[in-house]
Amino acid sequence: MPFARLAEATTPTAHIGLGLAAVGRPGYITLGREADLPPSRSVEALRERAFELLDAAYALGVRYVDAARSYGRSEEFLADWLASRPAADTADVVVGSKWGYTYTADWRTDATAHEVKDHSVAAYDRQRAETAALLGGRLDLYQIHSVTPGSPALTDKELHARLADLAAEGVTVGLSVSGPEQAAAIRAALDVTVGGAPLFRTVQATYNALETSAGPALAEAHDAGLTVLVKEGMANGRLAGEHAPAALRAVAERTGLGCDAVALALVLREPWAGVVLSGAATSVQLVSNLHAAAVDLDAEDLERAGALAEEPAAYWSTRAALPWH
Repeated sequence: MPFARLAEATTPTAHIGLGLAAVGRPGYITLGREADLPPSRSVEALRERAFELLDAAYALGVRYVDAARSYGRSEEFLADWLASRPAADTADVVVGSKWGYTYTADWRTDATAHEVKDHSVAAYDRQRAETAALLGGRLDLYQIHSVTPGSPALTDKELHARLADLAAEGVTVGLSVSGPEQAAAIRAALDVTVGGAPLFRTVQATYNALETSAGPALAEAHDAGLTVLVKEGMANGRLAGEHAPAALRAVAERTGLGCDAVALALVLREPWAGVVLSGAATSVQLVSNLHAAAVDLDAEDLERAGALAEEPAAYWSTRAALPWH
């Protein structure tokens, strides 16, 4: 299991990963992103920004990097960064990617559809080949992207056989989940077996102060031996800076750190959280995010944060309405 390398790490930031969704393509739904990226969102400008973030993350102890086929050129940028550094210097980087969505925006921010979901065997075969062409033997983890309870990925035996073959090659197989029924998708995934053995070894879910509904299911996954990865710990910017609710700002003021660090610290404290992702678009944001490892939360802080949770349907409706900047 590649995550054993992270479990053995002693740096405070070893359990914080870097997600490349925000810098692998010109458009994304994070609030404030229009001010975070360079005026030119050309491929080369975002490649340069991705390299800057990867360099900073590695220097600060981050060892997990998260990409996806649908994150524009994120796999390409990551592959180029790895190739540009001595292999010995990046041998401890754990690389994860995801398949199941195809990027369709053609490097536009005003596209009608930015990505199209497809969990078929044909989509897996095509995207697995595309990922292999870029990341080759550096891929440690391959996850099905955004599984929901009705996804055919939970029942397709031919797909399960393909994924079991990939696991036999040494690549860890997992899934990410999304939507108001994350918990149901997680529990259904725990029942998927091939040859009597569990198929999935990781699960990646949205969990933050506003959306906590997956927590019990993530604890069950952890207890079953899966590594839990958390995405959107800052709720796509709703828990950062000026967008943060007053209760979170009060905790940030008491700790002397940013709302973003407090938001991620709330996730890091969960005993089942294996890797919590930063979706930083700038090095300044990344440094602030990594302060999460130093946030000391008291009982009053936890009470304030606990009152922020929304009903899952309301949370995901708000998320769906966020504009692609």
